[in-house]
Amino acid sequence: MEMSNRSHNIPSILHVDFGPQSDFLEYNETNSTAGERNYLGCVQIRIPQELFLALGLISLVENILVVLAIIKNRNLHSPMYYFICCLAVSDMLVSVSNVVETIFMLLNDHGLMDVHPGMLRHLDNIIDVMICSSVVSSLSFLCTIAADRYITIFYALRYHSIMTTQRAIAIIAVVWLASITSSILFIVYHTDNAVIVCLVTFFCITLVFNAVLYLHMFVLAHIHSRRIVAFNKSRRQSTSMKGAITLTILLGVFIVCWGPFFLHLILILTCPASPFCNCFFRNFNLFLILIICNSLIDPLIYAYRSLELRKTLRELVLCSWCFGV
Repeated sequence: MEMSNRSHNIPSILHVDFGPQSDFLEYNETNSTAGERNYLGCVQIRIPQELFLALGLISLVENILVVLAIIKNRNLHSPMYYFICCLAVSDMLVSVSNVVETIFMLLNDHGLMDVHPGMLRHLDNIIDVMICSSVVSSLSFLCTIAADRYITIFYALRYHSIMTTQRAIAIIAVVWLASITSSILFIVYHTDNAVIVCLVTFFCITLVFNAVLYLHMFVLAHIHSRRIVAFNKSRRQSTSMKGAITLTILLGVFIVCWGPFFLHLILILTCPASPFCNCFFRNFNLFLILIICNSLIDPLIYAYRSLELRKTLRELVLCSWCFGV
């Protein structure tokens, strides 16, 4: 299994050997134009490397600004924003891995750099670990934020005693340690289908976990909103629900952007030799673009949904612009 599939020179962790039929498809792929159908009726959407590089750089800058804004503004020093900061770091891993890989590939394609195959293998392994860490940590932090919002809504009076800063930091440390460790194990044992099964299972479990929490939150919040009219905590509950809605949007975007990738993994397990699946595999670059778009869209959601964060981001951008001038 290999995660990057954009060059024949750089090994790919989502590469699957499809046999002779794949060789013919590869020939068609090499000699076709963007969106052209081959003899099996497959359509492959070609995506220029420059687009990968541009989206990766924009996403990287956006997520760096989010991290800096949360660090800068003391009003954002709360467990939920710590988790959002970690989610931004997870997106940065995708951006950095994409930018590094694309630069290497562009230099290699234009003959500006001659790299030993062994070095390319090590580079690919590092990139794969970063992407694996990103997906595992992103899913974990989405679950963590959902749990945080759940506690905020239903245990509002005890929230600060339950979700202390020390506990939030401990949760963050555990998530990152587990993400990096599992990613290294995934790369070491990437030839085993059990790795794909673990990733897909983890994805499904996190989706079910989030769905249950959000369903419970919105149903009971709707009931409470009809009962509570003049309580002091009504405003707090409204703020908590706003946070829950923000995370619902984040989860929805994550599913849309990462869904094709996980479908790719499922098809590797269920129909690796099917012509239909082969056609699906041929558009893996499109799935990579969607993953990068997820890293690019997330900061826009944070800024749109949080006035405090939006104000701090504006200050950072204006400050950097003034220094640039």
